Amino acid sequence: MADRADVAAVEDWFVANGLPYFVDGIREDVGRRMRPSRLLAVLVVGVVLAVPVGLAVGLWADQVSYGVSSALTTLAGVFGVYGLLTLKAWLWIRWAAGQTLGSLSLMVPLVTRALPLLLLFITFLFINAEVWQVGATLDGGIMWAAVMLFAAIAVGFLLSRLPEELDAFDRDFDITRLSGACRGTPLEAEANRLRETHTQLPVPPEVTGLQKANLVLVLLVAQIVQVLLLSLSVFAFFILFGVVAMDDAVIETWVGHSPETFLGPVSRELVQVSVFLAAFSGLYFAVYAVTDELYRKQLFTSITRELERAVSARVVYRSMRRG
Repeated sequence: MADRADVAAVEDWFVANGLPYFVDGIREDVGRRMRPSRLLAVLVVGVVLAVPVGLAVGLWADQVSYGVSSALTTLAGVFGVYGLLTLKAWLWIRWAAGQTLGSLSLMVPLVTRALPLLLLFITFLFINAEVWQVGATLDGGIMWAAVMLFAAIAVGFLLSRLPEELDAFDRDFDITRLSGACRGTPLEAEANRLRETHTQLPVPPEVTGLQKANLVLVLLVAQIVQVLLLSLSVFAFFILFGVVAMDDAVIETWVGHSPETFLGPVSRELVQVSVFLAAFSGLYFAVYAVTDELYRKQLFTSITRELERAVSARVVYRSMRRG
């Protein structure tokens, strides 16, 4: 049986690297908290809070769209808080955000590949009267609902494709890879021992259940941060472009009324159109990121290398736990 201090050090390493569900105790606790009865209780609490909030906001604003979007936001917030605090989600979010922000230097070559064609297409929409007419009418709750719809579609698409990035982790996996993958981790010595004393892996390398979900969620958060950064770049570009190139008289002709001042030379209509197009750009970029082979290679190389190391570490960890 492995020394308990060694096992604890390995578990701390998993947590520090955004993989709390690889720790047996945490995974079992989270599994209990994800039982249907527990999730149903969270849903009931969310609905109980969302309905009065939606009614109050809708009556106060005298707009149904404000009430609906507020109710949906409240419900999402309840599940978000439950996930962050109870399901230990903040552990892998912190790691994934740190990994992504630490690789911001990759944004320049990646964005220069994806952004030019995107801006070429989106800019033609930006100077289109119909887009301004639609964007100018997306007030408050409707705009927020449209942005959430784009975000939900993007997340759904990513969740359907990102598991494919994990397929190669346990394919052709053999014991000779353990030492190299675990180098620099608390598992290095144990990995070397296993390589010397075993000819085959002591435990299967396949990752399933909550452990696979942990890997997918780390990839998802990393990709969401990239999409958010690009969307903010598009938003800033159109705000600047609109201030420089869009005359108030042209905007009035397109939307049928004088543009309302939002902040200095920036009109409310310009902000709404820019938000709408930035959200659409984020959806496009999310799809592009997982379908373009070169972009996937550039974006996921460092992250997937870390995740592959985690899968190797899991094999050694499970061997230590089994004694």
